[in-house]
Amino acid sequence: MKVKIISLAVLLSLASYNANAKEFVLTDNEKNVAKGNWSISSRDLGVKGEKFTIQNTVLKGGKQEGTELLTISSDNFTIQLIPTRGLGILSVVGDGIRMGWDSPVNEVVNPKYINLESRGGIGWLDGFNEMMVRCGFEWTGHAVQADGMMYTLHGRAQNTPVSKLIVDIADKEPYTITIKGLIKENTFKKSNLETWASLSYIPGSKEFTIHDVVTNKSDYTRDYQIIYHSNFGTPILEEGARFVAPVKEISPFNNYAKGGLNTWQTYLGPTKDFDEMVFNVYPFADATGQTQVMVTNKAGDKAAGIAFNTKELPVLSLWKNTDTLKQGYVTGLEPGTSLAYPVTIERKQKRVRQLEPGQSTEFTLTYSLLSSKEAVTKYEEKIKAIQGKQETKVINKPMARE
Repeated sequence: MKVKIISLAVLLSLASYNANAKEFVLTDNEKNVAKGNWSISSRDLGVKGEKFTIQNTVLKGGKQEGTELLTISSDNFTIQLIPTRGLGILSVVGDGIRMGWDSPVNEVVNPKYINLESRGGIGWLDGFNEMMVRCGFEWTGHAVQADGMMYTLHGRAQNTPVSKLIVDIADKEPYTITIKGLIKENTFKKSNLETWASLSYIPGSKEFTIHDVVTNKSDYTRDYQIIYHSNFGTPILEEGARFVAPVKEISPFNNYAKGGLNTWQTYLGPTKDFDEMVFNVYPFADATGQTQVMVTNKAGDKAAGIAFNTKELPVLSLWKNTDTLKQGYVTGLEPGTSLAYPVTIERKQKRVRQLEPGQSTEFTLTYSLLSSKEAVTKYEEKIKAIQGKQETKVINKPMARE
């Protein structure tokens, strides 16, 4: 599998961007910097027009003691990021609509209170409540014991505090805000992957972009995997809600999911004793590899959309967990390089990619909050245009068995 190397043009554009931005370093492990509680606003910067605030808060009490929460607020739109948890996204709220869900995990858990190997390698679930979780990058998928070690559920990135945290604010319109964090997965003899994770947001808009650059800092070729586990509950998810995507092929993850294959495009309301159903999806894309997917409520006036490139993220896991509200009523739209099978299976299926020494690869996803019938309809029309007259292949048999 060929891996994109970051071009000189991209590096120059990043350098140019930094030269035209106000940069605030909140965390830098090399300089022993950790500013903790901090804030800045458009007023502080003398910015006219769109008003915004950026605030970093150190949480107190319980298992969230010491966790940092970084909040971007602008014109009835709020994004909450967690630098302590791999710069994951806790929630996004705009126009009274939430992109996120209600997990039984009701604290922003500090990774120091999580044992990833507990319960047979699924300790990751002890902190799982975010809207977007980076599952990777050294490995992802279901837990498995292999190679003399435990590959725990969905890797380590989400439970790794960033070693550097930088806030960039462009000093010219549209005053783009970019939050960047450095995730280090460095283990003696095993891994030396470093990821610059970032989120960019234009104040006043109802979308934001994730751009991650993963680099193998090792002298040896290394595997990597990523699933962008993007999770949505009420008010978008409800009985009659729909998953809309340009689907080339869909198959059940396991035998249990076979029972829901005829209704994979729609959702139940909260249903007691509903076990999670997962479907493996290969999406269609346009000539450049771009595609987009969404989940919309029954009325079609509230939705969350994700646009990504299939050259970077060729597969998508559709996770339906329509259990009770208290248990966690949620669906996951999860673009990835891999499906959610254990890494041992993904290797056999040739979906585990590799980076040569010093090589980098990048991923870009744009998330949209769609808060009106018109916005939802326009987004769906773009999906239908990608699908065109191409048929969806429905496969009844799981492609692998754990």
